[in-house]
Amino acid sequence: MINKRKIGLVAKDPWLEPAEKEIVRRFEHFKTTLEELKLTWSSLLKFADAYHYFGIHYDKQKKGWIYREWAPKAQDLYLFGDFNDWQQYSHRMTKGKDGIWDIFLDGNTYKDRFTHESRVKVMVHSDQGFQERIPSYIRRMIQDKDSVGFSGQVWLPAEKFDWQGDRFDIARLKELLIYECHVGMAQEKEGIGTFREFADLTLPYIKKSGYNTLQLMAITEHPYYASFGYQVSNFFAVSSRFGTPEDLKYLIRQAHQQGIAVIMDIVHSHSVKNLNEGLNLFDGSDDQYFHPGDRGNHPHWDSKCFNYGKREVMQFLLSNLKFWMKEFHFDGFRFDSVTSMLYFDHGYRENWDMEGYFFRDVEWDAITYLQLANKLIHSINPHAITIAEEVSGMPGICRPVHEGGFGFDYRLGMAIPDYWFRILKEKQDEEWDIHEMWHVMNDRLPGIKTVAYCESHDQALVGDQTLAFRLMQSNIYFHMLKMDSDLVVDRGMALHKMIRLFTLVLGGQAWLNFMGNEFGHPDWIDFPREGNNWSFKYARRMWSLVENPDLKFHFLGAFDKAMLNLAGEFDLLNAGYGHSLLMDEKNKTIVFEKNRLIFVFNFHVTNSIPDYAFMVPEPGDYKIILNTDDPEFGGHGRIDKSSVVISQFNETNHQIRLLIYNTNRTAFVMKKE
Repeated sequence: MINKRKIGLVAKDPWLEPAEKEIVRRFEHFKTTLEELKLTWSSLLKFADAYHYFGIHYDKQKKGWIYREWAPKAQDLYLFGDFNDWQQYSHRMTKGKDGIWDIFLDGNTYKDRFTHESRVKVMVHSDQGFQERIPSYIRRMIQDKDSVGFSGQVWLPAEKFDWQGDRFDIARLKELLIYECHVGMAQEKEGIGTFREFADLTLPYIKKSGYNTLQLMAITEHPYYASFGYQVSNFFAVSSRFGTPEDLKYLIRQAHQQGIAVIMDIVHSHSVKNLNEGLNLFDGSDDQYFHPGDRGNHPHWDSKCFNYGKREVMQFLLSNLKFWMKEFHFDGFRFDSVTSMLYFDHGYRENWDMEGYFFRDVEWDAITYLQLANKLIHSINPHAITIAEEVSGMPGICRPVHEGGFGFDYRLGMAIPDYWFRILKEKQDEEWDIHEMWHVMNDRLPGIKTVAYCESHDQALVGDQTLAFRLMQSNIYFHMLKMDSDLVVDRGMALHKMIRLFTLVLGGQAWLNFMGNEFGHPDWIDFPREGNNWSFKYARRMWSLVENPDLKFHFLGAFDKAMLNLAGEFDLLNAGYGHSLLMDEKNKTIVFEKNRLIFVFNFHVTNSIPDYAFMVPEPGDYKIILNTDDPEFGGHGRIDKSSVVISQFNETNHQIRLLIYNTNRTAFVMKKE
């Protein structure tokens, strides 16, 4: 009897054999859905063109403006705004097939009234009564100057943005060195930064620091600034806090011209409950865009959960992805809260096993949506990057869709920062387990590309602490002058460099850093709110700290740049796993080889050992090419960086070894000459 060929995901991971039928069923569901879309729309790419149809557009043939809205259970829709002196009921829309309403405004009649930047709203008459709403496909929303409310804005500039010369190809990047950014707080002034300020002032610093990819947060419109952009109301609108759509395009073009890719932190996992700005109860029903009843309410985030199985919702979200790629030239997406999308309980459980991944409370429609999303994105740009923020460890996240996977290029290594902050909170330095440290950094399946990081914006938010602050506490405010000696700061500086280097070299195939963390920015992030008197004091980045040559922040920034240069020069992120050469628990020392470089990490509090011996794969002369104890990086300079270590042959065991001065709380990298 011939065995039926296993689906690729199972063939590569025999542990999944008990779930093979379920994996095949999911894949068949994806294929069936895709075929249904092709029958109606000819292709997935055409299906994702809804942003060209819905919303407000100028029709050159009819010589006028047309506005379309999907609101199947609404009784009446009326367009109003500046163009009709805010007469709420004078311009009734017509309901057509499939619950799609439209209205046409003749260009001759309204040419001086329905103009670029004029404000609009739609009045929806439904079972909820009459409610003023923002068109769901609106491309710009602004806050009304005379009230706390918002209005949509007609955005039809006379001249299209000039993308000429924007020929950036993300495939040229050998590795991803990601700088996670929030444009609004990327400036030093107490206020909200703009796209153009970021492009002109912050981008050059990012380029100089060695990063090659921006991950932009909070791009889509969100009513509450302090939500960090994770409570989205208008999915096709660029947040007006930071500037116009053209300003965002300017930022992306400037990044591309400097060889920097730009990926977007996309939030398709949920939406705000707001009625005035968002999608909730748009046509009066609770099941238009979201699941009806309690299932449509996120129990922890006070937000709404999309019904990914409904074709109109799927089209809305897929079109949103294509919109950002085509209109703004984004190079990919980091998908927020994928775990919340995948499970009915949104991932709030303690244990994960085969049953939880495949047979209990799994949202099939969300899986199909994510598979379609990845297929669409890579159809538009085969080299686009997709990253999943997924904490459950769902098998197949980073496997191709045709193998039964989800199609993501990378997953976030979320267990890594959790680990570092747990041991910093719970253990003394002497209690750190080097075997556990090694395991956590290497705990991933081959072929599952991981974005390694030891802290992101999550750790920088008020209520938590950044790595630098957790290490140095309030001493970071008083003892960061280079001439000022302080034991707490010395420890913090040493471990800050070691933890970041250890994580970058071992933790994955890409690296992520939240802006300012590279130089140990001392303050948390606290957006203006009632509790802090609406202050912007902690919603900014103090770039002057790293630029000041008299402060130790300058040391940390210099080390971060050297670390990234090392990773790029020796292709460390693409070199697979490190190979352990020595695990010395007594002296808290880990020695390993990666891509023919030798790494030595001594995490011991006090032990500095002369003539410390360990084996190496090849004989030769070895030179230190990076040393965290170098005075250039705020270290004590206990090792002469110009010295060469000559390997020795041990006659007893016929092994090649090096003898070094193994200084405490130091990491250094050696290269064979």
